[in-house]
Amino acid sequence: MPSVSSNDEEPLLTTKRQLHDEELDSNEDETLFERSTSSTPRDDSDGARLSYEEAVEASGFGLFHWLLLLACGWANASDAVEIVCVSFLLPTARCDLLLSSSDMGLLTASIFLGMMVGGYVWGYLADRRGRRSILVVSLSVNGLFGGLASAAPYFWLFLLLRFISGVGVGGSIPVIFSYFSEFMPRKRRGAMISALATFWMAGNILAAGLAWLVIPRTWTHFSLGRLDFQSWRVFVVLCSIPSVTSAFVFKMFMPESPKFLMEAGREKEAIQVFRQMFRLNVRGKGVSPPAFSLHVSAPQRARQTRTGTPCGRLGAILKKCVAPVCQMFDGELKSRSFILLIIFYCISFGFYGMWMWFPELFVRVEVGGSPCANVSASSAEQRNQSCYPVKTIVYKEGFIMAAANLPGNIFTILAMDAVGGKPLLSGSLLASAISVFLIYVVKSKSQSLALACLFSAVSVVAWNALDVLATELYPTRLRSSALGVFTGAGRVAAIMGNVAFGNLLDSDCAVPVLLVSAMLLVGGAAALFLPRSKQTELA
Repeated sequence: MPSVSSNDEEPLLTTKRQLHDEELDSNEDETLFERSTSSTPRDDSDGARLSYEEAVEASGFGLFHWLLLLACGWANASDAVEIVCVSFLLPTARCDLLLSSSDMGLLTASIFLGMMVGGYVWGYLADRRGRRSILVVSLSVNGLFGGLASAAPYFWLFLLLRFISGVGVGGSIPVIFSYFSEFMPRKRRGAMISALATFWMAGNILAAGLAWLVIPRTWTHFSLGRLDFQSWRVFVVLCSIPSVTSAFVFKMFMPESPKFLMEAGREKEAIQVFRQMFRLNVRGKGVSPPAFSLHVSAPQRARQTRTGTPCGRLGAILKKCVAPVCQMFDGELKSRSFILLIIFYCISFGFYGMWMWFPELFVRVEVGGSPCANVSASSAEQRNQSCYPVKTIVYKEGFIMAAANLPGNIFTILAMDAVGGKPLLSGSLLASAISVFLIYVVKSKSQSLALACLFSAVSVVAWNALDVLATELYPTRLRSSALGVFTGAGRVAAIMGNVAFGNLLDSDCAVPVLLVSAMLLVGGAAALFLPRSKQTELA
């Protein structure tokens, strides 16, 4: 941690616009962010003072950002795999674990409960301790406990391990978007965040493809001691690998966010990150580094006071934990926070309420012709039906639905910077509500699958737009905490949506399906009241 000057002025990173030839180092990029050795103010003529956004622009755009997209995208895909894998194992795991529809609702809700707990905690720590270290820990928790769940012989243990895995997922989802956005130039941020969100589709496709290839295969079945290791357990192990490998990539190769480092006053480390960005982006182009001055905030720890007693320390910790929430719902941030809370709740209830249950609904389509037709007959047949041999058609349909995300993702990448997140969010939520309503109306399997694919294509536009808006509407000191709060509220909604489906699917299918449609409609209306944030600067 760098020291703070005695006159309490902000440290200043400075390079002179002109340097004498004898002062040039053999490594040209050393002149880009040379630290000032003086604690006194310098004249602006000594070097142009640039904002953080201008400093990012000066570092260029190129190879570094594409490598960053791959690393963050793989982390985002690993979270998607860990969430949706439960929905693909339900048709077979229900026999081995002796699950009722209510139990399946609890199982799909367990990971969201963990995400709700982990979302705010990890987000708060990321705003205080740094983005990269929290990503490493949360991704490791996700992968480790997700893999251990494969060996759980009892439902309650499987449920517990999935919950702990969800705690890890709850940290990596909000933090990854904060981390990624803080490297992006302003004019490219919307499109690049949309590209990052596209990897969620890649995770869905990967999970669906693995389920299709692994679960129906009898050769994946073997015995491990007293545990009968069915193919769905092998599938659970494979789904944990992306999180573990992603944690390794961040630990070994990725830098900390320069925006966070500047806010924390860690100027030497910020210098190194900007050097790394510049070296990779201008590699082989023969471009000389620009000269400018860059402000770095005083270290946050220097501003904090410590309380002597244990009770006082505990009270101070609790106060600091609650402080970001109070700031989110105060002043000019108040109205947007309430609106985003409503939107996250509605879209999470609607999307996860439908998406996690689509494989089960498609099984029922085989009996009744549509998800809500002949409910009593299909329910009785489901209870008496053996899980083996596994019907591959369910996983094939899941793969098709996951691939249906592609048009929506491409559209979002092309339209985000031109149109803005607000109209895309509102319009896609409205279209999602209509598609869900029509799923209830149609009477054939082919129509149900077509509308499910339509829902997949249009709902992903809403998620991508929401990721951009939630990132741009909050300052650095609150960004991860705010995303943690919103995703936590979304997890509550996802839990309620899954429990509602689990308890009502057998008795009255119309209620959860039409409720999802109504929630998406409310979310689309609420989005109209958000401020526009197209190509705004990060605070």
